[in-house]
Amino acid sequence: MEEFIEVKDVYFQYEGTEGEDSSAFALNGVNMTINKGEFVAIVGHNGSGKSTLAKHFNSIYLPTTGDIFVDGINTKDDDRLFEIRKKVGLVLQNPDNQIVAGIVEEDVAFGCENIGIPSKEIRIRVDNALKAVDMYDYRTHSPDKLSGGQKQRIAIAGIIAMEPECIVLDEPTAMLDPQGRDEVIHTITELNRNMGITIILITHYMEEAVLADRVIVMDSGNVLTSGTPKEVFAQVELLKQRRLDVPQATELIYKLAGCGFELPKCVLNEEECVQALIKYCSLQKKNG
Repeated sequence: MEEFIEVKDVYFQYEGTEGEDSSAFALNGVNMTINKGEFVAIVGHNGSGKSTLAKHFNSIYLPTTGDIFVDGINTKDDDRLFEIRKKVGLVLQNPDNQIVAGIVEEDVAFGCENIGIPSKEIRIRVDNALKAVDMYDYRTHSPDKLSGGQKQRIAIAGIIAMEPECIVLDEPTAMLDPQGRDEVIHTITELNRNMGITIILITHYMEEAVLADRVIVMDSGNVLTSGTPKEVFAQVELLKQRRLDVPQATELIYKLAGCGFELPKCVLNEEECVQALIKYCSLQKKNG
């Protein structure tokens, strides 16, 4: 796969944070790569550095030391800041912080207007973006009348309309109810699968992380472990030691295995859990 984002030995210290020891840094020597077209979930407890890292991907923050490259462009290159932000869109936790207009389609058009897209092209982009997030029928509505999940999809549409190659979502479902979370996760999964948009999802919901191609676990400003969802969540003891959760289905099978039941090392969701238990019961019945 073609590399899109490269993070090289990045340290980041907020202004006013003194000291040279590791505790003074929000990011503490981070190295990672994100490939074009990948769906990557970055997880970690509060204060692990995951949201700080997210804001580095489109140059809201710049490394104190180290470098981040977006499609070969160093994010420290001021002359190419506009280019970087066209390539990487950022969706924040609270959609109300990104919605600026009183009509849905006007809000989605806002970003395109700011980057100088011609009016006729904006109309096409807005319609396509709203259809992509299944909100076209609400194009003339006021955002104030929408649910939290619908507002977040409008915020995502505003980013899609600018046609970025990558969308970074910083805990986009944290303030939503279960239905709203499902709507947003379904939307970003479809954007990745159907439009080939690189997705970087910052989340503390492990059931969301299992949908990604790859999971990166942050701890104390650095990468604790990474791999496919099965590779990462098979490390239950390591994650528990760092006060991190695992999907509920994973934990149930892990606890049953600890009680002597011969079950798979890792399952990721309810369906896999049910199948593992059915298979186990069938074998027990067959063996008398």
